[in-house]
Amino acid sequence: MKKVLVVDDSKTILTLLEIELRKFQDIDLYFAEDYKSAMKLIRMHQGNFHAAILDLNLPDAPNGEVVKLANQNNIPSIVLSGTINEDLKSSIMQRDIIDFILKSDTSSVKFAASSVNRILKNYDAQVLIVDDSKTYRLTLRESMQKIHLNILEAKDGVEALAVLERNPNISLILTDYEMPNLNGLDLTIKIRERYNKDQISIIAISSISEQDTITKFLRFGANDFIHKPFSHNEIVTRVNSNLETIDLFSQIKDMANKDFLTGMFNRRYFFDSGSSIFHKNKRKKSSIAVAMIDIDKFKNINDTYGHDVGDDAIKEVSKILQSNLRASDLIARFGGEEFCIVLEDITSEHVEYIFENIRNAFEHNNFTSYGHEISYTVSIGVCYGLKDSLDLMVKASDEALYDAKANGRNQVALKS
Repeated sequence: MKKVLVVDDSKTILTLLEIELRKFQDIDLYFAEDYKSAMKLIRMHQGNFHAAILDLNLPDAPNGEVVKLANQNNIPSIVLSGTINEDLKSSIMQRDIIDFILKSDTSSVKFAASSVNRILKNYDAQVLIVDDSKTYRLTLRESMQKIHLNILEAKDGVEALAVLERNPNISLILTDYEMPNLNGLDLTIKIRERYNKDQISIIAISSISEQDTITKFLRFGANDFIHKPFSHNEIVTRVNSNLETIDLFSQIKDMANKDFLTGMFNRRYFFDSGSSIFHKNKRKKSSIAVAMIDIDKFKNINDTYGHDVGDDAIKEVSKILQSNLRASDLIARFGGEEFCIVLEDITSEHVEYIFENIRNAFEHNNFTSYGHEISYTVSIGVCYGLKDSLDLMVKASDEALYDAKANGRNQVALKS
């Protein structure tokens, strides 16, 4: 969870900001209505806030003193102001702040919240700077560090490809054009041979202003182009915009591949990815396990406590499975209260041990939902081996699940 401090003397603004910020996940919010309360919270948390939204004019600090306080504690901040005092704004902008937003209407509140969300995402984003000039690398690094991105560097295209090979989670590459060994354009071409625009964004940077050069970069895969020299605000705006686009593509993929309730993979993704796992192991003549898991008497939960509690029960399945399986194991929600799993590189003895542990974990698990103490068991059907297709293995595991249900539930049934 990332901690966000919100300071404003208007209860209305605080309420609106809370509504907008609650839309984002994994955020702990802390609120203050004056400088004294803000200082108390910062001291209490030893300055460990990931971001802040700060009112410029507070009753006990009318001249932006809270911004100085945040700066002293290295808290990246968005400044909100009801009025524009150009001298004060100029002074504030010289401090380490992310943005200065005028409180005009609800859209300004939404913009401030989205800016904070971008800051929080940046803590987990990697950016690669590629330039043979140490001066420009330093300039770019300083700008990127102010918006809390994780920075990697390379002095030419050859080194950049090696860095990318070691760090596949890089989201964005800032590359100069004219470099020794491998220039920025050729680097762009090579990256696009492996990564699409929706996987890694490339911003080309050059002092060359010929339209033909810009056109070539964009034609061969760059997402954006910036002329040298550039301002801090320009580079930050372009970088954030490109990162937002990458995030949007990622969200669209998640919507297509993941279940909206649990965040786990859906049935379609299961068969796409599971088929690849199956055929790989078919070539190796290596056994895999396919398991179906179903909540016992799930209808009783819905009928007794309501569908909201039923939804929490389904989410609980996701938590228990993820805590008892490997990150490499394929887990998907098939629909309703039914889940399917594929495990590879595993022995039959280990399969029995794992699924008995999972069954036991459910049997002894309790959780609270809407004031109700909830517990339930699951039945598990497992097919281990290697049939002619993944579909046949899923069918066999489903038949094993039926046997587990018919024999009294809360048990694991295996088929080969």
